[in-house]
Formats: sequence, C-alpha cells, structure tokens
Amino acid sequence: MKKFLFILLITLCGIKVSAQQDAQFSQYMFNGLYINPAYAGYHEAWNVHAFYRNQWSSFPGAPKTFSVAADGNLKNERVGLGIQVMNDKLGASNNTSLYGTYAYRFPVNEEGDHRLSIGISAGFVQQHMDLSKLSPTSTALDPVLVNGRKDAMLPDARVGIYYNTEKWFAGFSANNLFTHAFQKSDALKEYLPLKPHLYFTLGGIFPVSEQLKLKPSLLVKEDMAGPTSIDINAMGLIQEKLWVGISYRSAYLKRNNLQDGLQQPSAMVFMADFIVSEKLRIGYAYDKTINSTVANNAPTNEISLGYYFRHKDGRVISPKYF
Repeated sequence: MKKFLFILLITLCGIKVSAQQDAQFSQYMFNGLYINPAYAGYHEAWNVHAFYRNQWSSFPGAPKTFSVAADGNLKNERVGLGIQVMNDKLGASNNTSLYGTYAYRFPVNEEGDHRLSIGISAGFVQQHMDLSKLSPTSTALDPVLVNGRKDAMLPDARVGIYYNTEKWFAGFSANNLFTHAFQKSDALKEYLPLKPHLYFTLGGIFPVSEQLKLKPSLLVKEDMAGPTSIDINAMGLIQEKLWVGISYRSAYLKRNNLQDGLQQPSAMVFMADFIVSEKLRIGYAYDKTINSTVANNAPTNEISLGYYFRHKDGRVISPKYF
C-alpha cells in the first residue's frame, strides 16, 4: 500500500517536474470564483457553494478535494466580496488554502447589462507531506525527500478580469502568483513545486425554446510548464430547473521537459445540476478517463451544493446563467 502511494504521488505530481497542477473541479462553471477572483459578486446575491471531488476512487491515495466558497456584493452592487477554503489530498501530500477576494464590478453600457469586473484574492497555501504514507525501506526515496522540510505556509495572490453580458462571458485569471517565490529549496519545492496558472474562459447562452437553453463554453488552463488543459463544455438548461451536459477534457503535451512517449490524456465528463428552489441547487459530475491505462477503470465522482440567500429588501434572485 505505501509503495503504491509513493508511486501514485510521483506519477501524478511528477518527480522533479516543473509544476504541480492546481486542484481540479468539473463543475466550475456553476461558480467561477474557483478559477477567477473577478467572479465575486456576479450572482448579485450572497451564496455559499461547496464541492467534494473523489478522483479515481478505486485507487487508495488518489486525489480527494473539498472546497467551500462564499461570495456576494455590497449594496451598490459594484463591490463583490468572497472567501474560499480548499483542502486537496494526493497520496502523501496534503494542501490547504484560504483566500479572501475583492472585486470591483462596473457597467460599460447605459443599460447596465454589460459589466466588467476586476478582482484580486489574497491568502495562503499550507503544504504538508506525510512520509509515514510512504515505504521507509523503499530505495526510491530521495534523500532530499527524507531530509527536507515537510511543511510550509506560503503567502499567495490571484488576479482576474471578467466580462459578461446577458448572452455571453469571457474571463482571464492568474493563480499562484507568489507561492513559488516563497518556496525554499527543499523537498516541497523539489517534489511539489507551485507555479502560476493561467485560466481563460469563454461561453454564451442560446435560447432554443421557452423550455430549453444551450450554454457552450471553453476553459483553457496553462501553467507554462506541464500539459495545457482544455475543456470543451456543452450544457443545456431545461425549464429553468435542470442543467444537464457533457464536457470533453484533453491535455496537450507539447513540452520539452516531459518524457517522450506519454499518451495524451483525455476524459469525458457527464454532469447535472438541479435547481431545487430559488435558494438551493445540487450538482453531480462523473468523469470517465478515456486513454489512460492507469485510470480507465477508476471512476471520478464529484458532488456540489449551492445555497443562495434572499435579498433583505425582498427582491427575487434573478437567474444567472454563467
């Protein structure tokens, strides 16, 4: 078991590679705060959103991620505030992060339905590596790993920009801006390096009938070191009550520092999000890896729960599709 966890750790994170990938969610399109601080306040109502992701659940030590985020806006609806806490476990590694977010949202047309938002998050990342989950007799254990620091608390910041109308949206954000600069030259930096990640999102909403709306979208994730990840999503909203859709995720391996012969990883994601009421929504996603011999038969399950608070003045929470 311990040897398996070590193999899993170095396989998924990579020994002496250029960066550790950010924690991944499939239902990020239901709360963009997870990838872009400029999203804070978009719903124009205070809300709390929770995710739990159990990746490759048949493998012991495979990634497990839990996160809770809350955001809303002040009375003038131009200032968005948010907070997010996340815990991400992978084999012997355990990362916890906490961020506070500020976003300024301003209209760019007279009607006020075109908005540009600029956001920033500040917080910290707590890294921990538990060598008790690895085999102490394994010859694969590097002295740097054994003798190096196993815990670190690193300050961090995120920035983003988000533009939306009633019909489409686009966003760009950068995460992990400071963590790499504060990582010391030890086991954590050698085995679990944190480098900036760039995110680009684009999508729109297209009414087909009174009962059906379609929402195609795109996410590109780039860390300038490992594979470039691309999600192509197609969601449908049925009678303003049920989102159902599919996503295709692929990674492009055009990097000089990656070993030859790696398969291009890809996955299909099937998801649904049920709007129980004006206040409550429940989501589920199932990821199926397509061409990885390791994870083809290992399911990934993800659940989400969102709760929206009523306006104090009694206003109805208007539908937000992005």
